[in-house]
This record gives sequence, C-alpha cells and structure tokens, in this order.
Amino acid sequence: MASSPTLVLATHNSGKVAEFRTLLQALPLTLRTLDAWPTAPEVEEDADTLRGNALKKARAIHAHTGHAALADDTGLEVEALDGRPGVHTARFAGPNATDAENIAHLLDSLQDANTRAAQFRTVIALVTPQRTHCVEGICTGTIAEAPHGNGGFGYDPVFVPDGHSSSFAGMEADAKNAISHRRRALDALQSVLDAEFEAFFA
Repeated sequence: MASSPTLVLATHNSGKVAEFRTLLQALPLTLRTLDAWPTAPEVEEDADTLRGNALKKARAIHAHTGHAALADDTGLEVEALDGRPGVHTARFAGPNATDAENIAHLLDSLQDANTRAAQFRTVIALVTPQRTHCVEGICTGTIAEAPHGNGGFGYDPVFVPDGHSSSFAGMEADAKNAISHRRRALDALQSVLDAEFEAFFA
C-alpha cells in the first residue's frame, strides 16, 4: 500500500482522542480528528444501545469526510442500578451534566446499595468504504464511595477496576490503558484488522 489509510476519530472528547492515539499507534493508519472537519455534524446519540450510537456516529462521519471512521460509545453499567446508567452514562444527571455532576448523582444513587459492582462496556464501530464492523470490551470493577485521583475523565475518579486499589483516575495513563474497556475493545479490533486489514482498507 503506497500510503497509510486515513482513519478519522469521530469524537471531540480530548480524553478519548489521547487514549485512541496511544492505543492505535501500532496500526499502519494515519489518525485524524474532527478538528480537520469543523463542519462535521454533531451526531445525536439517541440510539437505544451503545452499538447503535457507535454505528450512528461512525457512519455519519464516514459519510461527511469520505474517510474510514471510528466511533465508540461507552456505558457504565452498575449492578445495583440494574445496569444503569448504561447508554445514558454521559447524561446520567441531566442532558448537559458535567463529569462532577454525573459522579455526584451516581454516588447519591448508591447510598443504600448492597453492592457497588460495576463494569465499563465500550463498543467500537469501524466504518470504511469496504466494510462495517463492531467490537466491544469490558472492564469490571467497583464504584468507590468518594472520588480520588486527578487523571482520566468521566467516571474515572470513582471506578476501581478489579484487582486494583486505585481508581482509573489515580492510575498512570499507561497502567489504565493496559486494562481499560477501550483497550480491550481495541485489542479485539486489532485482531480483526491484523487478519483482514486489506478487506477494510483496500
């Protein structure tokens, strides 16, 4: 192949972009962000599932840019809340909630819970002119009783992955990336691309 294919990361979230750049660096791709397409549509994440949202975003950005597009949707699924907030993770405390507001609402919702078990689930959709494919990754853990740590984003300050004593926000980026739900989803995607790269980027 004469040059590396372009892959557009269909997100404005700087935390996600940084993780994706780190996690995708081994693949022969030229990664670009939506900053290169200021008129790219804001895709409303109104699907009923994480997969539906990821596909909707990837398809819209692929159509707008003409390049392969990668999008994800991530949900925090809390056992005591019957899997919520799930697809509503980013707006658990309201449509325009901040990370701090979402965390506060989550902790308030768990005040009388018998279990604090939870998992992050990431679904990644890859849309290229040749193919569309989805993968997912899961990281299990518990919800801490109070935020701690200054790294990461979203619910990272209160999510403690199984086998660790620190929240995602309290871990070094490399340590988090090694075990995260996004890492596991990207590992699954990389396995597919290692075997079938030409089928996606012919």
